[in-house]
Amino acid sequence: MRAVLTWRDKAEQCIYDLAFKPDGNQLILAAGNRLLVYDTSDGTLLQSLKGHKDTVYCVAYAKDGKRFASGSADKSVIIWTSKLEGILKYTHNDSIQSVSYNPATHQLASCSSNDFGLWSPEQKSVSKHKSSSKITCCSWTNDGQYLALGMFNGIISLRNKNGEEKVKIERPGGSLSPIWSICWNPSREERNDILAVADWGQKLSFYQLSGKQIGKDRPLNFDPCCISYFTKGEYILLGGSDKQVSLFTKDGVRLGTVGEQNSWVWTCKVKPDSNYVVVGCQDGTISFYQLIFSTVHGLYKDRYAYRDSMTDVIVQHLITEQKVRIKCKELVKKIAIYKNRLAIQLPEKIIIYELYSDDSSDMRYRVKEKIVKKFECNLLVVCSDHIILCQEKRLQCLSFSGVKEREWQMESLIRYIKVIGGPPGREGLLVGLKNGQILKIFVDNLFAIVLLKQATAVRCLDMSASRKKLAVVDENDTCLVYDIHTKELLFQEPNANSVAWNTQCEDMLCFSGGGYLNIKASTFPVHQQKLQGFVVGYNGSKIFCLHAFSISAVEVPQSAPMYQYLERKMFKEAYQIACLGVTDTDWRELAMEALEGLEFETAKKAFIRVRDLRYLELINSIEERKKQGETNNDLFLADVFAYQGKFHEAAKLYKRSGHENLALDMYTDLRMFEYAKDFLGSGDPKETKMLITKQADWARNINEPKAAVEMYISAGEHVKAIEISGDHGWIDMLIDIARKLDKAEREPLLMCAHYFKKLDNPGYAAETYLKIGDLKSLVQLHVETQHWDEAFALGEKHPEFKEDIYMPYAQWLAENDRFEEAQKAFHKAGRQGEAVRVLEQLSNNAVVENRFNDAAYYYWMLSMQCLNIAQDWFDTPSPCSPTPLPLHTEDPAQKDTMLNKFHHFQHLAELYHCYHAIHRYTEEPFSSHRPETLFNISRFLLHSLTKDTPLGISKVRTLFTLAKQSRALGAYKLARHAYDQLRGLYVPARFQKSIELDSLTVRSQPFHDNEELVPLCYRCSTNNPLLNNLGNVCINCRQPFVFSASSYEVLHLVEFYLEEGIIDEEAVSLIDLEAPRHKRENKWQEITGNNSQTLRLDETMNSMGDDDPFTAKLSFEQGGSEFVPVVVNRSVLRSMSRREVLIKRWPPPLQWQYFRSFLPDASITMCPSCFQMFHSEDYELLVLQHTHCPYCRRRIDDPSP
Repeated sequence: MRAVLTWRDKAEQCIYDLAFKPDGNQLILAAGNRLLVYDTSDGTLLQSLKGHKDTVYCVAYAKDGKRFASGSADKSVIIWTSKLEGILKYTHNDSIQSVSYNPATHQLASCSSNDFGLWSPEQKSVSKHKSSSKITCCSWTNDGQYLALGMFNGIISLRNKNGEEKVKIERPGGSLSPIWSICWNPSREERNDILAVADWGQKLSFYQLSGKQIGKDRPLNFDPCCISYFTKGEYILLGGSDKQVSLFTKDGVRLGTVGEQNSWVWTCKVKPDSNYVVVGCQDGTISFYQLIFSTVHGLYKDRYAYRDSMTDVIVQHLITEQKVRIKCKELVKKIAIYKNRLAIQLPEKIIIYELYSDDSSDMRYRVKEKIVKKFECNLLVVCSDHIILCQEKRLQCLSFSGVKEREWQMESLIRYIKVIGGPPGREGLLVGLKNGQILKIFVDNLFAIVLLKQATAVRCLDMSASRKKLAVVDENDTCLVYDIHTKELLFQEPNANSVAWNTQCEDMLCFSGGGYLNIKASTFPVHQQKLQGFVVGYNGSKIFCLHAFSISAVEVPQSAPMYQYLERKMFKEAYQIACLGVTDTDWRELAMEALEGLEFETAKKAFIRVRDLRYLELINSIEERKKQGETNNDLFLADVFAYQGKFHEAAKLYKRSGHENLALDMYTDLRMFEYAKDFLGSGDPKETKMLITKQADWARNINEPKAAVEMYISAGEHVKAIEISGDHGWIDMLIDIARKLDKAEREPLLMCAHYFKKLDNPGYAAETYLKIGDLKSLVQLHVETQHWDEAFALGEKHPEFKEDIYMPYAQWLAENDRFEEAQKAFHKAGRQGEAVRVLEQLSNNAVVENRFNDAAYYYWMLSMQCLNIAQDWFDTPSPCSPTPLPLHTEDPAQKDTMLNKFHHFQHLAELYHCYHAIHRYTEEPFSSHRPETLFNISRFLLHSLTKDTPLGISKVRTLFTLAKQSRALGAYKLARHAYDQLRGLYVPARFQKSIELDSLTVRSQPFHDNEELVPLCYRCSTNNPLLNNLGNVCINCRQPFVFSASSYEVLHLVEFYLEEGIIDEEAVSLIDLEAPRHKRENKWQEITGNNSQTLRLDETMNSMGDDDPFTAKLSFEQGGSEFVPVVVNRSVLRSMSRREVLIKRWPPPLQWQYFRSFLPDASITMCPSCFQMFHSEDYELLVLQHTHCPYCRRRIDDPSP
């Protein structure tokens, strides 16, 4: 620390107090009964303020800079503005000893001998508080909450801002140690408020706000008159009876003297936010000093040690940024560091520290030795076992025990000294003198070695890593570099204040000066960049710069010197520079340059750095080729140029080396086809085709599909052309390609067809499939596009595809709710199982949904399906085979099962057909059927339900309908029976009342049936009861009745069977023969009288005669319980008329059924599809209504049976 007097002035009276304006521009002094205002920059007296009548003892400035206050022996306090105008004055009962402004609220505290007052701009009056003793000084805390009062009786009173005492501190000396000056530490970094107290017991002490003392009292050996902190609280100024101002640390350690005076120092203050100090003395002297804190530090490689707070040493690792603080508690004068040694010079001793371990990152130091002696030196250097002291022209070498071992006397002043390394105890030193001489000294050698001598004084020195070159900065700020062996000046550079060689690279150094950092490699031009400070070290890519009081490691890319080496093709040296630290871009540039220079080893290392595997593969391939004996550098360089994108240069080198094919491949891969054509061989068609194909591939990749298609076609790559055309939907181009292709080129044609289908052009797809003869795909196309007519036509020509057509057709119909057609399609497809399952599901759904007419139709279709399945087991009869022949013999039970199902489903169809009318009658308010029809239907249904009742058919509804119609038609006996049957059944609530009422009223009717309703058997002419226990057969002859499928009246038909040996075709031919018949004689005789005409039956004639051979066959044995069918022979068949016979021509394996009509004039119509019989009038009416058969729904315009 060094104090420089800036200006000085002398007043006529004693200077008791002073205050700085917060901005530091003005200084207010209390001199006599006046206030003197000075300009701090040059010491000019600006103004002398009058206002007090007696001596001014104190002055204070508000922190906001708007006001200041002065207190005087005239018992008054005057408030002044910053414009030096008095605005307010108030008084106390005694002289004013101290004033202080609250830094937060700008409240003014004024202290007198027996009280203190608090004034603020907001208050009109001053609140005053009594004091137990004379108040000598006061000070506010940083936050303005508490005020400390120092008293003459040795007591310190801590009060809040309202004047109430909170803490009372009694000093040990009491009234013998008056408190003369106090001050709170202004630092906001401290955890607690710290009060510095100076008393006339010649002690300096520190207290917390709680009143607790910090540490022990520190003796001063003089009476302190003033104490003041620096703005940031790091130092303390003390002045008093010793006629000087001393600088202390914030902990009370004395650091030195600021300035010595001729009389007592009554006041001293620090200019805000600066290192300027002003001192006021008893004799009126005002001195303004600037304090200069010199940097005390040491550096060795990556460890930097520097002084902090004047008494501490901080060692910083510049790479890891770790720091360690060593507290010395005394003024640190010098610091030296070397390897694992650290030397610290204190005022009375030198302490040598060492590291705990040899770890390069270890930051733990311990004391090794202490030399308890006072030394005066300019420079301090530490070695492994010695301390070197520089004293002007003399160097002394001391052991760690303090024994002087050697001494060197120089010709001139020593300006610079540096340890350059060496074995422990034999280290070498570089010494630069003011006369320009540079020496090398070994600590174990008494004789110094003169390296060289220059004309100018030395300011800085450094030696290269190999100790072959020496860099010197002289007093003219010139950096000079010498060859140590030849003493030759290699080069020099201006504007240098410090220099350092790179510890990792022999030819690189850096120097600073003029606000720039200069990096120089070898003899290349200097590279500059802006940087403030001094260069103190250069390690790899890190440059250590000292700026102000801190050192920083600056990461400097070594790009500039690397490029300088590259310009001269010095690849190995450039690689060494790059290793110090360059960017990835610089590494890549080095790699490329080395590769072009065919320096493969350097290029390989550089590409490894940037992890470029592609170029590493290229280098490895070149090295392998070189191992195999290839030596054509042009070819190697061509590959390099190709990798770098310099394709034309590569092509020229390929051609020059006789490898035009490589140039062709390169241009082809790059899609540079125009250039590739220049390297084609002598019209080789394969190469031309290959080139066109690759050109098309490129056009496709760059989204030029039309051009690609044309190129593919010209190259014969039809598949790729079709693929592009199809993907882009170009139908015209696909048609053109498909029609030009030969039908033998199956793959491209199939691809064309695929795209035609995908693009919804089935016509062209069909044309393509026909061209290659792929009928299966054509069928599939028609099916997929649902062009069923074309598919059916194709199926007729090629039956092998029927299943492929009708199966999906059936599925399509089913998906569109056309189940009946779907069933037929399944049947045509030969999928009988699916057809049956569809019908079964349809039938079941119709029953569940009460659509009994539809259920009847589906069950009829289901029966016919079963019959068809059974028919597949038999061949059609041939003329020589009277019966059908079975086609399958492995499972004959299948036929019987299907036939049983046929009869069962036929029966269900009849039942549901009947029940449809009954269900509608019971559900709907009106019925279209006559009562006789409903009567016949319900009676037929009741006789048919002899066993289990099918699903959906209600016996209650059937009996209810029968009872209603029987009662209406006069069949009271049958009605009473029906009502009796209903009593044993569960009757819905809506029928119960009607049934109970009708069952009562019917009993009032006679117990017999209407004779007109009784059915007649046309075989035996027996009247059958309305309620027949045998069912729908005659109770006498057991002949089954034949009913009309609409009115369910008994038809005048009798079924007969053919005699064994007669086949159906023969029987039909005999019936159609129309043989001549004998004329039947008239059995009646006419007798004519005068007035009358009489007929008489001739009883002589045989009533039976030979009227009809069939009638004779109707006879049967009376009383038999078994049914005896009517069997006819050939003669009977010949006697029959074709109009009298109805034939149910069932397909095999069923036999045909034959019926003889006994009333030929009463016309009966039989449906050729379902073989149900109707009265012709009823059938025609129903067909006209529905345009189809009411039972099987065969349309009238359907020619098929």
